[in-house]
Amino acid sequence: MKEQIIIATRGSKLALAQAGWVQAQLQGRYPQMEISLRIIKTTGDKILDVPLAQVGGKGLFTKEIEQAILDKEADLGVHSMKDVPTEIPPGLTIGVITAREDERDALISNHWKSLEDLPPGGRIGTSSLRRRAQLLHLRPDLQIQSMRGNVDTRIKKLASEQLDGIILAVAGLKRLGLAHLITCTLPITQMLPAIGQGALGLEFREQDSRIREMLAFFDDPDCHITLRAERAFLNRLEGGCQVPIAARSYLEGGYLKLEGLIGSLDGKVIIREKIEGLPMEAESLGIRLAQGLLEQGGAEILSEIYGRSFA
Repeated sequence: MKEQIIIATRGSKLALAQAGWVQAQLQGRYPQMEISLRIIKTTGDKILDVPLAQVGGKGLFTKEIEQAILDKEADLGVHSMKDVPTEIPPGLTIGVITAREDERDALISNHWKSLEDLPPGGRIGTSSLRRRAQLLHLRPDLQIQSMRGNVDTRIKKLASEQLDGIILAVAGLKRLGLAHLITCTLPITQMLPAIGQGALGLEFREQDSRIREMLAFFDDPDCHITLRAERAFLNRLEGGCQVPIAARSYLEGGYLKLEGLIGSLDGKVIIREKIEGLPMEAESLGIRLAQGLLEQGGAEILSEIYGRSFA
């Protein structure tokens, strides 16, 4: 019998496209092995009639996959890093992070060319509080329609619910071969992305040296560094799907640059700052940026959202 590697993945088209890419890369590198996918339904996949912000909790798209790896029903999981909580279960590691796809967001519209072109009171579909806060900050007149479901479902709702536009991640559209549907890519100045957006993380058992060695070729050192900064920022703010926060980090001229924001749910207040330092300072930069935003009023915003004092 051939030696096997089992990849755990969610069953959405995007998740399967991402896991399928990992599968194809592994199969090409290790043709003597049998590389298979195991589809696992996560909590986030089961609850489709409630906005994620109301579901609460963390790891809505990762917990069941992680349990399968711990139970040795799978050897690794493929995650969109924007879905991965900062706390990883004991015994597991996100040991590999792939090169990042375009981290920006995109507007898809059947009638309008940009956010500026949307009519007064235009209806925009998104389930993200991060996107909601930034959209309302730019255009307080917009009506934000909560939208769940996979990419195909959301695109169909653009017409079926007579929306003026929807906001989706560029990376997901590209991975599904749907980049041609993008009306315009939103500049970072308008829409700061989710932490980890565009990057894939490969999770496996921490002590599994065989899998670690086999997956090492996927790892992108630069992306690993930038995500360390973003995820340290996320961790300090205790963020998740229910919080309008965003961050983007990149390397330039030997320096690590990080930009982050905290926004109020109605978009009236956006606190946004930049910081830079050496790559080796990734975690401390993330924490320092988060602390700076908290001191500028972010603590009050998060206290209201979390329903408790936050400092």
